[in-house]
Amino acid sequence: MYTGKTEQPCCLCDDPETVARVDVPPRAVPMMKHSGPIAWRDIVGEVSIHFCESDWELVRDLVVEMDMNPLSRCNVARASFSIREDFEAFTSRTREEPDQTELESRLRADARETVANYGDDPMVEERDYVEASIVLDALSP
Repeated sequence: MYTGKTEQPCCLCDDPETVARVDVPPRAVPMMKHSGPIAWRDIVGEVSIHFCESDWELVRDLVVEMDMNPLSRCNVARASFSIREDFEAFTSRTREEPDQTELESRLRADARETVANYGDDPMVEERDYVEASIVLDALSP
């Protein structure tokens, strides 16, 4: 039995053929559609959301051109993430509630660096900028 992340369909339209993946912090889960029953504090690691080609263009335009966050339209049921209880069931051991502080600090620092270097550093692609913008918006107070 595998309890880790799996490839998921597009979080906007459910198309199984995806071209882009964005990793966001667990704190972003409440911003997504149908997130009510999910205890985001029990998520271990990042949450991955995937986009098909046409929806990726829309997401890119929303973030780059309009400075908007697309997470409110993403269905959390199509996201890929691991929950602490999954590990407990798999290993028959109780784990402590994950501390999201270190993960969020790392994601915030990486995102700030990416946004600062976008346009100047040829290694920072537009996909990286979109992901960084979404992460910073999700982690903003």
